[in-house]
Amino acid sequence: MGLGILEDASMEHVPGTTRYFDDPERPQYAADGVQGLKCDTSGPVPIILVPQPSDDPNDPLNWPLWKRDLITFILSITAIFATALGPLLAANTITLTFAFTRPFSAIAELTGWYLLGVGAAGFLFVPSGRIWGKRHLFVFSTILLVITSAWGGASNTKGLYRSMVAARVWQGIATAPFEAFVNAAVGDLYYVHERGKRMAFSNLAVFGGAFFTPILVGKITATIGWPWTFYFISIFCAACLPAIFFFCPETAYRREASLNLDMVATDRPGTANAKYPNEAPPPYGDMDRSGSTSTPPGTNGNADAHVHEVDSAAFKESRLHAENGTSGPVPPPARQKVTFRQSLALFNGRKTDESFWKLLFRPLPLFIHPAFLWACLAQGLLIGWTVFIGVIMAQFFFGTPLWWNEVETGYAYTAAFVGAIIGFIIAGGLADWTARVMTRRNNGVYEPEFRLVLIIPQMILGCAGLYGWGITVDGLLKDKYHYTVPMTFFALEVAGMVIGAVASSLYIVDAYRDLAIEGFTCMIIFKNIFSFALTFKAFDWLIENNTKARPLFNALGSVQLVVCLLTIPLYVYGKRLRSFSHRHDLLAACGLR
Repeated sequence: MGLGILEDASMEHVPGTTRYFDDPERPQYAADGVQGLKCDTSGPVPIILVPQPSDDPNDPLNWPLWKRDLITFILSITAIFATALGPLLAANTITLTFAFTRPFSAIAELTGWYLLGVGAAGFLFVPSGRIWGKRHLFVFSTILLVITSAWGGASNTKGLYRSMVAARVWQGIATAPFEAFVNAAVGDLYYVHERGKRMAFSNLAVFGGAFFTPILVGKITATIGWPWTFYFISIFCAACLPAIFFFCPETAYRREASLNLDMVATDRPGTANAKYPNEAPPPYGDMDRSGSTSTPPGTNGNADAHVHEVDSAAFKESRLHAENGTSGPVPPPARQKVTFRQSLALFNGRKTDESFWKLLFRPLPLFIHPAFLWACLAQGLLIGWTVFIGVIMAQFFFGTPLWWNEVETGYAYTAAFVGAIIGFIIAGGLADWTARVMTRRNNGVYEPEFRLVLIIPQMILGCAGLYGWGITVDGLLKDKYHYTVPMTFFALEVAGMVIGAVASSLYIVDAYRDLAIEGFTCMIIFKNIFSFALTFKAFDWLIENNTKARPLFNALGSVQLVVCLLTIPLYVYGKRLRSFSHRHDLLAACGLR
């Protein structure tokens, strides 16, 4: 039982469990007899690269770190503009009520239709992303964002409410690839020990950056009219399109299965899953005490690991030369690096040979898998409660005693944006740090369950935000609290939301990386359908409680607390669950493998 995680007795090595070189006080070997593993030697202590990069220069893991970070940055910035369409109408509720001569509930439903589009499209885009990669979806999505955002701005008169509904659905469809695949792209581009801060940043972009939008929306509406809130999104997405097309090549890569150390079922990946299991180690380079292979003169090692490996054919040829007394060894044939022009192709071959229809329905059974169901709840509920607060905010701030307009309501979202930044700082600071500390205490063995520690700050901040919002926003109507008090609790709730999104995303990527895209799809479907339903019930629930938020948010906070506490059994039994899932494939049982 390592740090409270129950060991599994059925498997030699449970997929997801990996070894790091992060303890300078012990011999730097992955396991007895394991050789040839590539390491990150850029720091003071070597760290095993998980997954192991191939020798192909086109493998994204072999790209320079600056290039991988640039791709993540471009995709994340575009994701901010895409997801900004969700809360875009939060500060304009009154304005749109008069513009379309519709009640509050009908304007709230415009947000719901957008969320429905995201959830439905996320399900449909999975097969395409798994078979042909993510690049074509990012490009297509950005083009569609430009068109549909302009469409929304053009639907600006009383008789065009249905046109606005259609525009919102298509805006959701256009947003879906960024919600579904940005985090998955982080899994493609980085090793396990590099993902924490990058995943926090991408989650801030996908789930937190959108809160900056309402701050500007109110001012834009008051100055040049609400249609320009859509037009600006269209303009900014158009500006991002060239960056995505020219600087974001395909991140999906078909890597040899034995290189995915976080998905193999043996504790001796360097031997049992090596390219040459019955032969001696490669003749190039000597093993140093870190377990990595030194790079021979005249060759270029991996940009991050600074190591070199040869394939089995080259080794056999070199041994044949040695037996015949001829010179050797013979270097392996170099793989050609694709040109910049070739990298611009929207499709560069299939990434899997699996059936389109099997991939289409593959996310559905995962809703009954405990780990994926937990991830949906941990991420989706707080996102839903955030949407819920945004929908009913007009009820408390547009009327007595504040009588705010669009500008002031938009500025109120400054608290939510600050909360998103706080959540990003906490998650980014703790994600990799806690994993390293716990790995060191666990004798250098990393368990994906170490990521679940992030649920502690999510529980504290998120639940405090929900309980506090309900209490103080009611007091606001009686002049009992200043408006900054409920806004502070809103910030705490959003901070918890971002932390929960990071925790669930990291856990799924690290524990079930082969199902990461399906896992993110499950989370997208759940959170958007759930949030869609909330937009239709928000005002009804508020009216049933006599426009009192406290009893309603006490219930929501309690539900969130229970979900956070469910993390405890997942932490304790998570390794056994991973083992069981590997031995009893749920997707295979459903005929989807």
